[in-house]
Amino acid sequence: MAKERTQARREQLAKVRAAQKRKERRAALLMWGTGGLIIAVLVGVVGYYVINERAKSSLDGVTTYSYKGAGHTSAKVTYKENPPVGGEHNPTWQLCKVYDEPVNNENAVHSMEHGAVWITYRPDLPKPQVDKLKALVTTDYMVLSPYPGLSAPVVVSSWNHQLKLNSADDPRLPKYISKYKQNPSTTPEYGATCGGSGSTDLPAAQNPLPDKAATPEPSASGTAPAPDPTMPSDTAAPSATPSS
Repeated sequence: MAKERTQARREQLAKVRAAQKRKERRAALLMWGTGGLIIAVLVGVVGYYVINERAKSSLDGVTTYSYKGAGHTSAKVTYKENPPVGGEHNPTWQLCKVYDEPVNNENAVHSMEHGAVWITYRPDLPKPQVDKLKALVTTDYMVLSPYPGLSAPVVVSSWNHQLKLNSADDPRLPKYISKYKQNPSTTPEYGATCGGSGSTDLPAAQNPLPDKAATPEPSASGTAPAPDPTMPSDTAAPSATPSS
């Protein structure tokens, strides 16, 4: 009898130990599974954050064009893009600075040909947003002006490049300025000034342009008079082709 009781106790103890081991294994599996799930979630969250931040600051959204350095005209120009990003333009460039009124496309395009970045915004953009744009602008190859009819709250343009933004807080704006302002690879007339003699600081309302370039009237002999050497030419040679 004693031997049978002893054997029964041993068997019972073995069962208890086996049950305990199974319980410990389940606990370990649960712990490692939960830990693995937490790690996977953390990796996913971090990965999403990194990708999202890169997407926010990426310049992949920049639209590119293929305008060559263009000639001059004193008349208004019908541009395919609004704001324009290149093409024929006025002989006088827009002085690089902040404007509180719209400026002529034709003058601003000439500034961009010299390497300027032109930031435009909807006239109803809230003042705090406009103030943030003004804080980004220096007189060093930058023009800022309101622009009626924009397809986005803020549009930043340079020769052959443009980016539409929903806010002045968009982190892509300073990156765009850093990349395209006076970029020797994309500026047809790299090194040309954005101020000084030959520029205008007048807004469009004070600087109206004719719909068509004026043509000289024929003289009494039926020939056109000689051009006035003091007046700018409306048929200046095209400027240099931007390098790739």
